[in-house]
Amino acid sequence: MDGETARIREAPSGDEAAVRELYRHFIDGWNARDAAALAEPFAEDGEVIGFDGSQVAGQFAILANMVGLFADHLTPPYLTIVRGVRFLGPDAAMLRAVAGMVPPGATDIEPRLNAIQTLVAARRNGTWRIALVQTTPAQYHGHPELVESLTAELRALL
Repeated sequence: MDGETARIREAPSGDEAAVRELYRHFIDGWNARDAAALAEPFAEDGEVIGFDGSQVAGQFAILANMVGLFADHLTPPYLTIVRGVRFLGPDAAMLRAVAGMVPPGATDIEPRLNAIQTLVAARRNGTWRIALVQTTPAQYHGHPELVESLTAELRALL
């Protein structure tokens, strides 16, 4: 195998690790209820679409929104499983994950809080940043078996 082929094959694993690290940083910030840590990996023009459909654009707006959210709500931590990372080009990637939550005072996953999370990352000036995080309720209307299956999978993380 020549050097160029080796570099091409190695690059995605390093880039994939970087994209996964962005997601871990976002989740760790959420779980620590640390708005600054959560907002740090976002691009200046990054965006969040929340579980409730709320939209926040801009790293500083995300920071301010999360400061308020954490001050006003006892947010449960996420338990997550990354399903995969797909590269959309050399400088763009999409990470897909599932997430569940155990509400304060509870000991089990609350299925109504299960979600699908999508993170879009962009490399700018050699650095991967979050362009978008979207959290969508995983309610699977008409398919309770899918809710049960996802809940069981997330429950295994407890």
